[in-house]
Amino acid sequence: MSEQTSKQIRSMVTSDGNIEISIATVEIPTPSENEVLVKIEASPINPSDLGLLVSFAADFDSLSVTGSGDATVAKMKINPALMGALKGRVGQSMPIGNEGAGVVVDTGANAKGLIGKTVGVAGGAMYSQYRCLPATSCLVMNEGTSSAEAASSFVNPLTALAFVETMKMENHSALLNTAAASNLGQMLVKICRDDSIPLVNIVRKSEQVEVLKNLGAEYICNTSEPTFMQDLVAALVATGATIGFDATGGGNEGKLPGQILAAMEVAANKAATEYSVYGSETYKQVYIYGGLDRTPTVLNRSFGMQWGLGGWLLMPMIGRIGMEKFMQMRQRVASEIKTTFASHYTQEISFEEMLQPEILKRYAKQVTGEKYLVNPQK
Repeated sequence: MSEQTSKQIRSMVTSDGNIEISIATVEIPTPSENEVLVKIEASPINPSDLGLLVSFAADFDSLSVTGSGDATVAKMKINPALMGALKGRVGQSMPIGNEGAGVVVDTGANAKGLIGKTVGVAGGAMYSQYRCLPATSCLVMNEGTSSAEAASSFVNPLTALAFVETMKMENHSALLNTAAASNLGQMLVKICRDDSIPLVNIVRKSEQVEVLKNLGAEYICNTSEPTFMQDLVAALVATGATIGFDATGGGNEGKLPGQILAAMEVAANKAATEYSVYGSETYKQVYIYGGLDRTPTVLNRSFGMQWGLGGWLLMPMIGRIGMEKFMQMRQRVASEIKTTFASHYTQEISFEEMLQPEILKRYAKQVTGEKYLVNPQK
């Protein structure tokens, strides 16, 4: 290789209460015997990336940008009341990007067969021009798959598949998902359609209802409709869904997770043969897996005593699923990356464009249906 350095996006919390996003130049490492060097050509901006990139505490009204080219720096003030939660980050220049895709350009002695292959990769620091990784972390794509097509081959596809595995492992027969018109939500609709799994989809706009109908979704409930709760109960009765995955953490003024549990309880009681002061005997579970809504989660406990509300993360769940099933999931993603797991992007941006105010504010809003793709080579 002729290149000796690689550019990457870094984020740092400063001691004076700012978050700075910049473009750093680092040396390209030489892969060890079981490693590969990937020229990263595409990496998506997922909600999970924003926690490190801009943090949950940034004041976007204070956003300023200085410099140009590789010297571009974006700076925002951090809410002083939240600075304590970021104390562990102060002074640390952190690389960003959970997943991406590119071409293997060099390898160690035990991975020579991967040279020239297009691979999907995960493992952090993916907003980099070059990334050195263990060969086992690469998802080798089928011939004819581009890096842009493979860029979102980990986080959303594996999360959607792991929802289904969680449902099965915990003895449920149908499931519910919020923010269902998202990139992940659309993948889940396709998975459940193809695998004949009943799915209840919750959205908040009428145009999102149409998006899911066009994908073949049968049960769609719109939180902005006055009949939302009645529609939700009807969908739960029809599907028997007793496990839900919530991307908002709040939603509907913080009430959405509790509304889901309450509707599940109403649906369960419709089939009950006798009254119990403790509510139905049907166990109901909602997992919060995202924080699209920063509103506090509010529970009005109208769902009996057989229920659970918890957090859900992909990597711990993969540990529970086991390596054999995980490898099957990965292979399905590679085989269906242009269909079930296809991702569509609003815009492809360079590192410099990534730091421009109008673009940064837009992708940080996490608007449903708008997904940005970073091209480190642009």
